Amino acid sequence: MLFPASSRTLLHRWINQCGVFESRSLKTTGLQIRQLGASASLFAGVQFTAPYSSSGLSRRLKEQQTISSGYSSKKYSNMLPSHETMAQRGGPVEPVRFTKNMTFFSNRKQSYEKDIHSLRLTETLDKPLVFIFAWLQASEKHLAKYADFYLDQGFEVLCVHITPWQLVWPVNGSQKVAADVVKFLTNNAFPEGIVIHGFSVGGYLWGECLVKLHADPAGKSVLAKIRGQVWDSLADITEIPVGVPHAVLPHNPTLQGVLRNYINYHMKLFHEEATQYYVKCTHLFHYEPAQCPALLLVSKTDPVGTEKANNRLRSIWESVGVKTSLKCWDKSPHVGHFHKHRDEYIELLLAHLRALDLPMYNRKAKL
Repeated sequence: MLFPASSRTLLHRWINQCGVFESRSLKTTGLQIRQLGASASLFAGVQFTAPYSSSGLSRRLKEQQTISSGYSSKKYSNMLPSHETMAQRGGPVEPVRFTKNMTFFSNRKQSYEKDIHSLRLTETLDKPLVFIFAWLQASEKHLAKYADFYLDQGFEVLCVHITPWQLVWPVNGSQKVAADVVKFLTNNAFPEGIVIHGFSVGGYLWGECLVKLHADPAGKSVLAKIRGQVWDSLADITEIPVGVPHAVLPHNPTLQGVLRNYINYHMKLFHEEATQYYVKCTHLFHYEPAQCPALLLVSKTDPVGTEKANNRLRSIWESVGVKTSLKCWDKSPHVGHFHKHRDEYIELLLAHLRALDLPMYNRKAKL
């Protein structure tokens, strides 16, 4: 199958960012690919470099990972103002960089100063925190719409994201991001409670956090800080080959198919380096979740966060004692429910928040 030069360049740029593996024998590489099925034969005879190779790892870990949202390619850190800039700026909703992968959104002048090693905030948050686990390639502009809603409700808003590279190479990617999330949750007090609002692959990242929390003696006390959870277009691990191409190449169905074949190949070949971790954290996400009420938001037309997978999750969570509500719309795109059904979406969120054990809402109820 032949593609225009521009398409080949785009595909190779993404593959080089994610990395695959370094093979000294092209013959061996071709044999491995053929054994995985004809669909993967597109990559036969192509030599890739893994981030695990001695030359590739150090270089890639030093590179700033970029976000290409389908409209432009910008370094995520360059999209955000520094603490100093934020202190001088007014405005409705502004992002404030906290770590490379974590960003506060605020409508007031706040710096969120921290100890860089423990991620302990200098000042304890005096509001409840909503922790947004973003979808792949989420833009600051889109995340700000959700932040605006929660800020109006009296929350602090912190968003965490991962890049495609961090997803496909979890050991040096998503697991390090999860370690920062757990460090932040462990080393800070949240007297007003925490709500998680996750999207799509954000459920996988929270699963990596659960792995670390369940291995930590203090993990139960951390999970007790979480009072509620909302999952929008939650993607099952089996849908990674569908979801990643959809996020990375949203307007190119042809290259989506090529990338889907590659990711299927990647997950089969790199079981030890990647797939085994997806399986483990997915199991914990399903069977050992945070014990707080959950709201699942899906649609019948979403090919990534499917109705079937989310209904199965609801059944499992209810069997382990997690009160779970599910709303399924007849038609709306992946992570597009808020845009498509804004009024109903907001009503569902408000009803869910009022039902949680949040001190802020308890105080309002007594007035």
